[in-house]
Amino acid sequence: MTDHEAIAAEILRQTAARGAEKSICPSEVARALAPEEEAWRRLLGPVRAAAIRLAREGRIEVLRKGKPADPAGEIRGVIRLRASPPAAAEKE
Repeated sequence: MTDHEAIAAEILRQTAARGAEKSICPSEVARALAPEEEAWRRLLGPVRAAAIRLAREGRIEVLRKGKPADPAGEIRGVIRLRASPPAAAEKE
């Protein structure tokens, strides 16, 4: 499994475990993959990039200020991640 595959798998695992009503912070994913502080901080960029890819695929939602952000556009600032609602996942 490549690094980006491991990151995507952890994002999907955590968002599924939390459910469609709750979200996770990207730092939770980074800390699960690299518990040491300097190591998990270096993963934040790759976690964010993987989350945006997963959102473009319709597998998760990226939230900005509690609302879904358009993954086709530029996503800046603080984000949270949550599982896609069941209706969105069924459309695929």
